[in-house]
Amino acid sequence: MGSSEAKSVLVTGGAGFIGSHLVDRLILQKHEVRVLDNLSSGRLGNLEKSLRNPNLTFVECDLKKPRDIEKSVAKADLIFHFAANPEVRIGETDPQVHFEENTVATFNLMETLRKQNLVCPVVFASTSTVYGEAAALPTPEDYGPCFPISVYGASKLGAEALLSAYAYTFDFRLLVLRFANIVGRRAKIGVILDFIRKLQQDSTSLEILGDGTQLKSYLHIDDCIEAVLYAVDAFLKGGRRTDAYNIGSPDQVAITKIAQIVAKEMGIPEPRLIFTGGVDGGRGWRGDVKKMHLSTDKLSQVGWRPRYNGEEAVRKAAKELLRCQ
Repeated sequence: MGSSEAKSVLVTGGAGFIGSHLVDRLILQKHEVRVLDNLSSGRLGNLEKSLRNPNLTFVECDLKKPRDIEKSVAKADLIFHFAANPEVRIGETDPQVHFEENTVATFNLMETLRKQNLVCPVVFASTSTVYGEAAALPTPEDYGPCFPISVYGASKLGAEALLSAYAYTFDFRLLVLRFANIVGRRAKIGVILDFIRKLQQDSTSLEILGDGTQLKSYLHIDDCIEAVLYAVDAFLKGGRRTDAYNIGSPDQVAITKIAQIVAKEMGIPEPRLIFTGGVDGGRGWRGDVKKMHLSTDKLSQVGWRPRYNGEEAVRKAAKELLRCQ
């Protein structure tokens, strides 16, 4: 998706963490971008770089309300559906939030597009958590069956299924992007921010949820956006009605290593690590996947390579987030 092929693009959740970085890049490429966001987890400040650009239109819209969508959508060449509630842990205490924000909102969007005959390719921001505790690590896109262990993962898998059905029944095309842990500036949640805030309160010790054996993939937001554009370009040039790409790093980072990196970036001598012991075999919370590693072989086959490995991504993200504290 280069500037030589400018498109009209609709981005739901475009004021959120990943969505706003995507919008900035699309505007830089001179696409006409329409952002729909209810600002529940996103914020207008994330779009500060692009808001004054005449190619950007921002509409406050709640995808849980079909009438909002009817008044807000417009014909587009491509849709990025990135709107969601990103807080995985809330599913343990209020599962309805994920069902409504992630699954019902997706249905509402697609129904409106169908009724208004606004048929075009849809790129969906999904998650590594749809795989649950995959037996195959690194986990490829064709792994299955998928048994999510969090309501968040289930809500995203349900949305994937709905989107696939709309693709085959109503002539949409669908690209599913399954994100690992994406880190960097503008993030509002995540382990790096959690550690920063805890160490700001007490620099001598650091509580870590779980038993300390968590091992996951972390990708910097800059590499993430590059990966998205590579995947979208490959998909649009290909002939498949539906496809999926993992968006993650080729390696993993231990939770204890993240603690060390954050402490170092804060200029704190290594704090004493206190592990809560966790639940369900040492998880940080119910639904926490302790070991996650997505295969990025498919993405590398279309030419994408990350600039930062996992530890470098965490370190860069820590620096960026500390500048905002």
